[in-house]
Amino acid sequence: MVKPVSRRGFLAGAACSLATGAMAEAPLTSMRPVARAAGENAVRQMIMRSGLAGKVGFAIADAATGEIVEAVLPDLAQPPASVTKAFTALYALETLGPTHRFETRLLGTGPVIDGILEGDLILAGGGDPNLVTDQLAELATGLKETGLHEVRGDFLVWDEALTNLAEIDAGQDDYVGYNPTVTGLNLNFNRVHFEWKKEGSDFATTMDARSENFRPAVTSARINIVDRASPVFTYRDVGDVDQWTVARRALNNGGSRWLPVRHPALYCAEVFATFARSHGIVLKRARSIAELPNAHVLTTHQGVPMTQLMRGMLRFSTNITAEAAGLAATAARAGENRGLRTSALGMARWATDRVGGIAPEFVDHSGLGDLSRVTAGDMVRFLLAKDVATTLHPILRTLPLVDDNRQRIPNETALIRAKTGTLNFVTGLAGYLRSAKGREYAFAYFAADLDARERGKLLGSENPPGSRSWNNAARSLQNRILRHWALRAG
Repeated sequence: MVKPVSRRGFLAGAACSLATGAMAEAPLTSMRPVARAAGENAVRQMIMRSGLAGKVGFAIADAATGEIVEAVLPDLAQPPASVTKAFTALYALETLGPTHRFETRLLGTGPVIDGILEGDLILAGGGDPNLVTDQLAELATGLKETGLHEVRGDFLVWDEALTNLAEIDAGQDDYVGYNPTVTGLNLNFNRVHFEWKKEGSDFATTMDARSENFRPAVTSARINIVDRASPVFTYRDVGDVDQWTVARRALNNGGSRWLPVRHPALYCAEVFATFARSHGIVLKRARSIAELPNAHVLTTHQGVPMTQLMRGMLRFSTNITAEAAGLAATAARAGENRGLRTSALGMARWATDRVGGIAPEFVDHSGLGDLSRVTAGDMVRFLLAKDVATTLHPILRTLPLVDDNRQRIPNETALIRAKTGTLNFVTGLAGYLRSAKGREYAFAYFAADLDARERGKLLGSENPPGSRSWNNAARSLQNRILRHWALRAG
């Protein structure tokens, strides 16, 4: 199936190219609303004055008592976007453990005699969402260091450690790198680097799996430049190859962008084979297998511990990391792999059981799908539940306090640790706030204009008209609310 990509979406993508103290304890009392005198609700007034289209739900609670000290539509269910990742981080850490590591292995099905593997070599993924090209190079070096120099059998690749997802959200365009394929074997966040350069009257193009130290060329993803007005990109699945086309008139003299990979296991195998060949180990063309045969371990690569993985996910908001961690956690709980919607439902049920009295709805673990729903009140209850802050507060990103021009406001005491969330016409932020007076709070802010979002989706544009200005306005309102609570006298 060929899916078009708009010129506007392409150009936007090309321009972007990638606790302590009270916070560590459960509230002393159950969360409860506080009656307020007329005109006392400052946040409600800020929202009304902003004129922001759509609806805003907000809640903030005292961390020591659980008292909701201010709220506007706290029971309004809104898309949480990437704020979902705060739930996913705790779900994965409490299920898999903080020291859990995803492991990528090289296996042999036969004995190694005089440096010759008398059997098949298997590249077996363990679900690591952050595997990069440099680490495949290290894996190839590790294989060489075992003394192996020849493989008599086939080169096999296994990616069934996790449920395979063709993409996270089917409503997204094919070319966007933040909507990747997810499998048990992932490389470079399942993206390939497309680069073009004007040479005379034509263009030279490359497709490679670049990372910090290497740029191995790949053939599992290909691109042709064609003469047409639009769309800028089309994609077609050609067996084991991702076949792209790009409109010539959309290219300037030179540039690059990352495109998603839809056959990541074979992409990964091709890159590994390149490094193996550099060590004199020539492998046959890789072939995927659904079941792992009896085999012995030759060498392995271990990913970072789960705490570090989740800290990076919360900082950079990587969707593939969230989905891999969430799927792995569900598989560990269920004893088998589950589909994405089932896994997300399992995480929602876990959150309800974990906290009590909340009812989030998730369709994924990353927040990319806009059918997920969380209320600001439930988010705050989650953040203040027993032992949640102990785990999340240290790994959430520290955000600066900024003025209306988004310039940092210096303050030695006020501190915000939170997770952001953004979709077109959807903005969220939730986490922990310490005021300039040293008071600790948990807060959640969810703003959305769902009618505008639906209209924008019909246009098939990555950045529909009005989305950037709306999101900027929603973030400005969010910043004003946080400043009010961080700098208030009480």
